[in-house]
Amino acid sequence: MGDEVTRERVNLLKVPIDIVAPDQLVSLVYELLALGKEQNIVLLSLWDLLRARRSGEYRSYVLNAALVIPISKSIVSGIRFLSGRKAVRYMPFDFVINILTILESREFSSYLLGGKKHILLKTEKNIRQTFPRLRIVGRFPGAFKRQEEATIIEAIRKAAPSLLLVGKGVRGEERWIAKNSAALGKGLRLWCSDLFDVFAERKKHPSRTTFDHGLEWIGYSFQNPSKFFRIFPYVYYNLLLVIYKLFVK
Repeated sequence: MGDEVTRERVNLLKVPIDIVAPDQLVSLVYELLALGKEQNIVLLSLWDLLRARRSGEYRSYVLNAALVIPISKSIVSGIRFLSGRKAVRYMPFDFVINILTILESREFSSYLLGGKKHILLKTEKNIRQTFPRLRIVGRFPGAFKRQEEATIIEAIRKAAPSLLLVGKGVRGEERWIAKNSAALGKGLRLWCSDLFDVFAERKKHPSRTTFDHGLEWIGYSFQNPSKFFRIFPYVYYNLLLVIYKLFVK
């Protein structure tokens, strides 16, 4: 097998986006793992897309990712507006559940990094109950000291998980994965934000209806009122779409 993974990649405002149908996900995950190298997966929101246009470090992380999966309705609408292509949007929680289900079917492994200790332990317990054949080969809370980082990275490399899930509390968030990508060894890596809180039943993920209508941001904004100001980047994004539609070939 070569280094090219079969999936359709499009460009939206100079940011790569992958179009992956649900029925393609199983073969794609196995294909990525078979390459035997580090494979970062990015769940891209609209805010992330705008960051990837301007931030050198984050842009490199997205450009070098094995998969860039859209989670924002605005992104799939933008792809349809500029290219006429129909992209597939995933709810982050559902996407991770799908990945864990795929890995469990062949008794692959996962390592959990992030969250507070009690949340991490509850997350591990619930994942073990839901995916009994998935091997959890390690875990470590997110608020580790700088002097512990090298030991943690070495532990992950030796455990060689099929999937490294990184959550809140890890210094640098997604940038931590990018910074340490080569040292972590082979396998899939995925930043999952507050997903450990969902697995630990501390938070609820948006309902399917809310997500399908693209209204999940309202709930997030009530949790963090500063996110209401993202209406301005949203207006800027739509202006960019019109400019690209009219003037950029």
